[in-house]
Amino acid sequence: MTEKINVKEIETLVETAKKAQGEYEHFTQEQVDAVVKNVYRATLNNAEKLAEAAHKETGFGKVSDKIIKNTFASEQVYESIKDLPTVGVINRLEKEKIIEIGIPLGIVAGLIPSTNPTATVIFKSLIALKTRNAIIFSPHPKALNAILLAAQVIETAAVEAGAPAGLVQVIHEPTLDATSALMKHTDISLILATGGKAMVQAAYSSGNPAIGVGPGNVPALIDASADIAHAINCVVSSKTFDNGIICASEQALVVEKSVKDAVIEQLNAKHAYFMNEEEAEKVSRYILRETGTLNPEIVGKSAVDVAQLVGISVPDTTTILISEQTEIGHHNPFSREKLTPILGLYTVNSFEEGVETCKQLLANEGTGHTAVIHTTIDKNAETFGLEMKASRILVNTLGALGAIGATTNLSPSMTLGCGAMGGSSTTDNVTAHHLMNVKRIAYGVE
Repeated sequence: MTEKINVKEIETLVETAKKAQGEYEHFTQEQVDAVVKNVYRATLNNAEKLAEAAHKETGFGKVSDKIIKNTFASEQVYESIKDLPTVGVINRLEKEKIIEIGIPLGIVAGLIPSTNPTATVIFKSLIALKTRNAIIFSPHPKALNAILLAAQVIETAAVEAGAPAGLVQVIHEPTLDATSALMKHTDISLILATGGKAMVQAAYSSGNPAIGVGPGNVPALIDASADIAHAINCVVSSKTFDNGIICASEQALVVEKSVKDAVIEQLNAKHAYFMNEEEAEKVSRYILRETGTLNPEIVGKSAVDVAQLVGISVPDTTTILISEQTEIGHHNPFSREKLTPILGLYTVNSFEEGVETCKQLLANEGTGHTAVIHTTIDKNAETFGLEMKASRILVNTLGALGAIGATTNLSPSMTLGCGAMGGSSTTDNVTAHHLMNVKRIAYGVE
């Protein structure tokens, strides 16, 4: 009975979206921009309310950091797309005698994770509305109410600005069957999949076009030339931001031996806690479930909370739990993605060995996502970038905020492509460009 209800709900949502988008695609650029601007203002004004809702429902992260994420998804994303032409003639290439025309895709299916629920809804709604699309969200059940609230704020603001009702909707009874029915629906033009590996793979096998993003496992190389104080400040700030649930946060430090003592000194100054072998073993057993997947009990928890969960004693001021490691493999959770303030620390004898270690960490998990280097030698940064199988190579900045474009000039985005190497269709930070097709009028030039 539930399955029939879910399928019926999907049909109703799609029909509503189809009708609304059919009207919205005839809006002028000025009308579209007015809608997007009003949504931006509404989401910015409700950033705190939505952050509190997400934290209350999921228990992940910190309200203060979720406010920052919601503000970023609203303000910085809006600033990056507000002047982008998306209606009618969007470009005239006089020399090439080509005229480019922007056209909407239609209905977008947006898969939303529990880790960044409200910020991802804000982001995907803004880029969908900017490109004259409707969007239907498939929410993670653990964040359903927060996602519903975010969508309500957005839909209300859009309608207030003159948009037809039904452009932004959410599945109210989220199940695997419902999500599958949405992704496979013939009227869905594109799936924007942010979530677990299985869900992303399902999106790509749905029969509809999809942009999916895989897991991160970001290595951070600190070479002998690095400004150690700055590097560790970046790492600790990034890894503790929202308790480490942004997939681009650092997962392992790879440190040249010559600067290891300085690195440890700075980490201690930032209240990192170096676990002994017994403590690390307790944490290790708790990071992964028997299935080999990440234990949700630790996701978005503080270092102190994790310590309490596993039964080890740490100071109340502890920011990060660190374990020195030598092995890299699927069996070793310290060499994999940990969406919480836990880091593995690997010591290497040279820059070259550091590069190889980072390559192994990415090959273990997170291929195509992000890698970080702290260095004052430009050639090292470039060499690192050439060698890494990652779509974003970040230099001297925070992994979590650099990758999404908050502390770099990358496109502001909450959906980070991992390229073909990571099973994705793009290496880009996904933005409005990816939700618009372009027709071209091309004159003969012979």
